[in-house]
Amino acid sequence: MTGTVLTWRVLRDLRPAALEDAGDAWHEVSARSGADRARVDRLMTARLRETQDSRSAGAALGRLQRLSRNYQYLHTECGLVRTTLNALAADLAEPQRQLRQALAEAGDLRFTVHEDGSVSFPPATAATLAGETPTPGGHVRGDARLPLDRVTGQAGPAPAVRPLDPNAEKAQAIADRIARAVRAAAEIDRAYAATLDRLRAAKGLDVTAATLADAARDTAGVRAATGRHLGDAIPADASPAELKAWWDALPEEQRREYIDIAPDLIGGLDGIPATARDEANRTWLPLLIDELSRRHDDDSRTKLEALRMIQDKLREPSVPPMYLLGIGDEGNGRAIVSYGNPDTARNVSTYVPGLGTKLNGDFVEDTMKRAEDTAIGARRVDPSSASIIWLGYDAPQLADVAAAGDAERGAPAYNRFMAGLEATNAHHDPHLTAIGHSYGSYTVGTAAKQSGGIPGVDDVILLGSPGVGVEKAGDLGVDGNHVFVGAADNDLVTRAPTKGEMAFAGPVGSLLYGDVIDRDDDDNYFGKDPASAAFGAQRFKVDPGPPFVGVSAAEGMRVGLMDAHSQYFDPKLDLQSAENIARVVGGKPSEITKEKWR
Repeated sequence: MTGTVLTWRVLRDLRPAALEDAGDAWHEVSARSGADRARVDRLMTARLRETQDSRSAGAALGRLQRLSRNYQYLHTECGLVRTTLNALAADLAEPQRQLRQALAEAGDLRFTVHEDGSVSFPPATAATLAGETPTPGGHVRGDARLPLDRVTGQAGPAPAVRPLDPNAEKAQAIADRIARAVRAAAEIDRAYAATLDRLRAAKGLDVTAATLADAARDTAGVRAATGRHLGDAIPADASPAELKAWWDALPEEQRREYIDIAPDLIGGLDGIPATARDEANRTWLPLLIDELSRRHDDDSRTKLEALRMIQDKLREPSVPPMYLLGIGDEGNGRAIVSYGNPDTARNVSTYVPGLGTKLNGDFVEDTMKRAEDTAIGARRVDPSSASIIWLGYDAPQLADVAAAGDAERGAPAYNRFMAGLEATNAHHDPHLTAIGHSYGSYTVGTAAKQSGGIPGVDDVILLGSPGVGVEKAGDLGVDGNHVFVGAADNDLVTRAPTKGEMAFAGPVGSLLYGDVIDRDDDDNYFGKDPASAAFGAQRFKVDPGPPFVGVSAAEGMRVGLMDAHSQYFDPKLDLQSAENIARVVGGKPSEITKEKWR
């Protein structure tokens, strides 16, 4: 409608389908550009790089890269135009409906609606004290500024003195509704016209990195205009299985809209396939980085460093390949990364980290590597294996590690994620393993106690656990023989004193005198010791780990409070533990090397 004076007739006769048809035409251009870029990258560029090594080949590669950027820009911008037109059509539907309803009522009452939106009404009779009194007809103009009164449903508050002519009041209400509908449509039209105008590119465009950055800003602008339209279409409160069905039923062009325009709405949805989540989150990541770079507090700087490190890792080829299944800056930060495709792998593990974990450099360099090591080891047992690091909750920091609230808040999110894995996996009955380390084992235990347990889980691995909130392995929703425990002798967390011991003797005294309260020495802070006979899990061999205090010729006296607690996944530091974890995750738990209970 841009360039056209918006009248009630224009709004009445508007065909939203025509806007959608125009959007489809832009989508065709976008799709062709995306396909052409893929051909340039995968066929021409890749083959030239593999087969040619000369100055002329280098120049040709430069031209192909420029062509690829042009196609990328065209793909993005045409897709943005398509999304904007579709959202415009959807947003204009409501004021058009209101207008047509008002016009229909005017026709039923034999009122006349004029070109300017004013309304004429015919003579009538009114009941007065003097009897039936003739009233003349009249003419009223609508007021678009008056909001609907919440009680009467009319424009503005009910008048203190009602008009003598009953037609006058009805005509005024109709005229006001017409004016409000036209005004609402005009505001929508102006907003979308401004959004479309920002998508205009200069002639003879040579797409540079700066131009692609402009495309990212264009995406944000379109998202601001159309985000509500896209968000409203996502089924609220749907289960992961229902979200999977919704996503599968969407036409391909609508899926692309979500991935390109609203990646933050899709990237974290459990039940959306891993490849779509990965693409959405890779699209969202630079936008999140840009947002955090404009903040100047320490927390934002910490998260920004971690996100940039994750982005660098995603750009590097890796075996198994990385899939970014979730990213966010809420709380202590969110990051869910899979090593291997969890939708095609037969064996999938999901590792919940614990004490002190947050989105920072240590998480990227150390905690993510634990999932990578697990995936590499499991793929030696069965190549169809993937391993996930799940930071989908706020793990406790040192000051509040003894609190149960973080696990209680994290458990429902973990179960929903596991239900999503079960819904999207291509295998009829995939082998799913829940892994909890440190406080993360308590989160896994809390998730297992939820109604129905952890969805789809076959095996549970508990590492460096201070207790999981249950007394027996069989209380975790699987047979006790499918619960596996790694507890290093020098890992003080696995010997965490009970709450009674802490109250009796404090953290140090409880290590010396705790048996006064815990006579069998088989209780931890969060319940029964998972490595004890009373708990009834399968304990596998791990390295004892460095002692709390040790002496060496090279270092002299050293204190390694958490060293034994942190090496379970690392094959260089604890090969036995890493291999036993891999055997369980890879679907061959009968091959673990067992350790006797405490």
